[in-house]
Amino acid sequence: MSISERFDCHYCKDSLLGKKYIMKEDTQYCTKCYENLFANCCEGCSSSIGCNCKDLSYKDRHWHEQCFKCAKCSRSLVEKAFAAKDDLLLCTECYAHDYSSKCSTCKKTIMPGSRKMEYKGNSWHETCFLCHRCQQPIGTKSFIPKDTGYFCVPCFEKQFAYQCCACKKVGLRLSGHHNRKQLSGQRFTSRENYPYCLECFSNLYAKKCVGCTKAITSESLVTIMFSFTLTPSLPHIDICICVGTCR
Repeated sequence: MSISERFDCHYCKDSLLGKKYIMKEDTQYCTKCYENLFANCCEGCSSSIGCNCKDLSYKDRHWHEQCFKCAKCSRSLVEKAFAAKDDLLLCTECYAHDYSSKCSTCKKTIMPGSRKMEYKGNSWHETCFLCHRCQQPIGTKSFIPKDTGYFCVPCFEKQFAYQCCACKKVGLRLSGHHNRKQLSGQRFTSRENYPYCLECFSNLYAKKCVGCTKAITSESLVTIMFSFTLTPSLPHIDICICVGTCR
């Protein structure tokens, strides 16, 4: 730039030679014009945030560094964790005291940012939500409520679920449990008040097909039953055939 060339503020046309200026989109402005045209308004003090100040922003809102404070206790939030509630910025301590859930086990506040377990309106710290039997954290694993406690599936099966009298597999609880939760994917039935999985019940008690000798279960496509008498002195004999595999 030669001495004869001018270097002026784009807005007020005052010379910028030897003065501080700010470039915006390849256009130069004196600091006064830049602040009047482009400076953000501080949410805290309602004054413009000048060129010599830090502009702290959150969700299109702006503050001077010294105005970025907790709305309740007025402690600085600069380089600290904070939470927003109804357009107010709060430090984590104030937010937790006023709005955070309390752990149903230890009764302490569940601080913002920590893992929280919730079930039917109750909340727990992750480390406080324990299986009633083994006292291990349940975390994100499946669990089953029972009375006033919560059980991981293995502990519930060991303590409450019935086992098949024959193969000892754990299955559907048969005592009238209101939600009839199915455990381990096993379906159960009973005979004379003893539980059996369907496979064992079929092998022990179901009628056998005269064609293939296998037990006829509800999964057979069609079951044909008929009876006949060999001699007048013999009783009727029932015969079952599972149609679909033996015809």
